[in-house]
Amino acid sequence: MVTFQDASGQRWVAGAREEDTPRHHGRWYMILHPESDPQNVLALPEVRWQTRATAERTLETMSVFELRRRLDIARRRAAPA
Repeated sequence: MVTFQDASGQRWVAGAREEDTPRHHGRWYMILHPESDPQNVLALPEVRWQTRATAERTLETMSVFELRRRLDIARRRAAPA
């Protein structure tokens, strides 16, 4: 898991969650949540990895710019229409 700040200074955690599926490939997908509220999860199911180790390695190398971009996408998707 990686912790970062959004543009307003709020701290977020980027991590990976395993999907319960018989599929072998792409079982792990990206999640984001406020550091102070781990139950408020925003999922990005289009960002997938085959293993937890790959997910962790990828997240650790993501730039803050990329993490903020993914957060913005997830927030817009979760916003009521």
